[in-house]
Amino acid sequence: MTTTTFDTMAYAKRFKAAGFTEQQAEEVVTALREIRDDRMEESATKGDIELAKLELRKEIESAKVEIIKWVIATGIVILGGLATINRMFPPMPIYLQPPAQELRLPTPAPAVPPGR
Repeated sequence: MTTTTFDTMAYAKRFKAAGFTEQQAEEVVTALREIRDDRMEESATKGDIELAKLELRKEIESAKVEIIKWVIATGIVILGGLATINRMFPPMPIYLQPPAQELRLPTPAPAVPPGR
């Protein structure tokens, strides 16, 4: 975390010049310093952000691995279930049917002349 300086004396003089009493100026400066310190504790530095990014990348990678594991396991379970169902209730056999008979009439025999 980076530290910044806060010149309390300079601010106290500015408040006194504006008409505050010495006690009021000290109280206001103390309150401002506490607010600034609280904000500095809540703020993140570039290093904090980079560390958070690295941790997030690691978590994403581990989540990817877990998702892949679950997808593979789910696929195996589904295939096993389908194989079991196929064994318990085999599909109906498909019988080959002979080709349909032609509906055309056979060609007539050639005419034989009478007397032959």
